[in-house]
Amino acid sequence: MSLKGILAISGQSGLFKVLSEGKNNVIVESILTGKRTTVYTNAKMSALEDIAIYTNGEDVPLRQVLKKIAEKENFGPAINVKNPSENIMKYFSDVLPEYDRERVYFSDIKKVISWYNLLQEKGMLDFEEEKKEDEPAEIKSETDK
Repeated sequence: MSLKGILAISGQSGLFKVLSEGKNNVIVESILTGKRTTVYTNAKMSALEDIAIYTNGEDVPLRQVLKKIAEKENFGPAINVKNPSENIMKYFSDVLPEYDRERVYFSDIKKVISWYNLLQEKGMLDFEEEKKEDEPAEIKSETDK
């Protein structure tokens, strides 16, 4: 699954696809509504491909967390973020038991789950693409030529 070109923008709900980049702005399209808008470079934007979840060991890229949720849910929707907080915390503990409970806040967990649900609903969770990205390229030696 490629999260390239998908942004979370502070102060705006949902996720956005980058359509075009200018000198001082970015034109994005809401994944939720399809509405296009201009976001200026002084806005706080986070690319999903750059986000990782703190764990007690090495940080886990968001892509892998989303894949774990998909596998847990058999590629269906995840728990609704309007459930009681205890249920959401237990759910996330089942998905990523080693997450750092001091540095990963409840609001972060809700964001991850809501992002998963949005991407799943819009059919944007393609894990076959991930396998192709992770496979090493074939290298031909001199004897293969």
